[in-house]
Amino acid sequence: MTPSTPDRHPVTRLPAPHGSHDLGPTALDTDPAPAPALDFRAFVERLLADGDAVEVVRSVDPHLEVGAVTRRAYETGAPAPLFTSLTGTAPGHRVLGAPAGLGDPRSGAAHARLAAHVGLPRTAGPRRIVEHLVAAKQADPVPPVEVTTGPCKQNVRTGDAVDLEAFPVPLLHQEDGGRYFGTYGFHVVRTPDGSWTSWSVARTMLHDRRTLVGPAMPQQHVGMIRETWRERGQHTPWAMVLGAPPAALAAAGMPLPAHVDEDGYVGALTGRPVEVVRAETNGLHVPANAEIVLEGYLSSDETADEGPMGEYHGYSFPDGRKQPVFHVEAVTYRDDPILPVCAAGVPPEENHTIWGTMIAAAALDALRAAGLPVTLAWCPYEAATCWLAVSLDRARRVRLGLERAELIRAIADVLFASHAGWLVPKVIVVDDDIDVTDIRQVVWALATRGHPDTGHHTFPEAPGIPMVPYLTPEEAGAARGGKSVTDCLLPDTFRGTTASFRTSYPRDLREHVLANWTGYGYSA
Repeated sequence: MTPSTPDRHPVTRLPAPHGSHDLGPTALDTDPAPAPALDFRAFVERLLADGDAVEVVRSVDPHLEVGAVTRRAYETGAPAPLFTSLTGTAPGHRVLGAPAGLGDPRSGAAHARLAAHVGLPRTAGPRRIVEHLVAAKQADPVPPVEVTTGPCKQNVRTGDAVDLEAFPVPLLHQEDGGRYFGTYGFHVVRTPDGSWTSWSVARTMLHDRRTLVGPAMPQQHVGMIRETWRERGQHTPWAMVLGAPPAALAAAGMPLPAHVDEDGYVGALTGRPVEVVRAETNGLHVPANAEIVLEGYLSSDETADEGPMGEYHGYSFPDGRKQPVFHVEAVTYRDDPILPVCAAGVPPEENHTIWGTMIAAAALDALRAAGLPVTLAWCPYEAATCWLAVSLDRARRVRLGLERAELIRAIADVLFASHAGWLVPKVIVVDDDIDVTDIRQVVWALATRGHPDTGHHTFPEAPGIPMVPYLTPEEAGAARGGKSVTDCLLPDTFRGTTASFRTSYPRDLREHVLANWTGYGYSA
């Protein structure tokens, strides 16, 4: 049964040029070319032009080879691979691996792909990216605009013409239980009354030519909305967007509160509304310039085997599980479509660079809103989205006169009651002399400032994501426990100073050393 769906909240409608599938200029356009943050095709072109992606023209097999090259790119800081010749696939189909992988740290633009997702220069670093995300969260939402057609409608297949196996769906790890179509895309679902449309990132495995299977946990927004349809005895109208506007993908990965539409956040983040079109079969709205759009419904009761899959914590497990089935009734796609893939595993990959960064921004916003003296929050990529490092303004916290235990409890109460805190099990609290975006400094603080007896606080009743590997079966089943806050704040009586290049030498001498660095025999 395919449900009928009410219209969502009103969107501004703009016409497309007569007789054209591609979107022409509208009153909203101020740039001659689409912004990479709002158009995946322009994003890929920008990466290629900047050397942040490389075109792989030799023939590559989607069966494991795509995954192996992508994993190697992550682990060496290499550019994103754009595979343009894929065995067993119709000409024109392409795959982009590592769309938000880190680059060479020596380049000065290690976060270039992440920065491009959110409309910042390629040299933007973690602090600027996080503050940009928080500022957009505080800004007024910019609703999407509806256009009558767009590039995602250049090819339309419905009913029996749908064949998901025609796409180059890769087997990414030899341990995986199947080929994963959706590793870097997002679900689109909305409540029956049309009051809330959710864009959320989750994986989907190819089941057969017209169905996918993947998780829809009740704590996830897709699971929450599915339950509202189940209560009515109906399936959930659904779409999946692949090759989405990069800012939309980032927003879909941000733990925004329930009943907040991600599409308005995309507009606030980029300064321009995202353009959307109506789906062919169910009335949902999807980004007009997406590379591939799948649409149909999420079954209320049907399940099938899914997984196992290499996971973002860095492990592959031997068993899969039963998960809901997604029925695909139409697929629309651009000419020469590009399927983005994330080969999850040991950090850093997109679960850490995109998801972890978006979690950090949401956590920072929540902590600041609570009036806590927080300067920055960051999920160190190396910790596989299991650590949230939080820095506090030391002078301000001393002035506030909060007892340390009281301060730690306040931080835990804010975070573990939030969606961001549900996702990250371990919080490390440091003073603001520590740069939480530098893993070396976080480890130094953890080793030298965290008291093994009084510095470690556990919260066994706090809710949390049940996927963390160290959880006991009871904790995973209850989705509670395994949560902690580690106090790495300096004692108020501490009188030491940091011994480093930045702190132990006069400024003029530091500048002299830097100016003469190559003269000492070092490379620049």
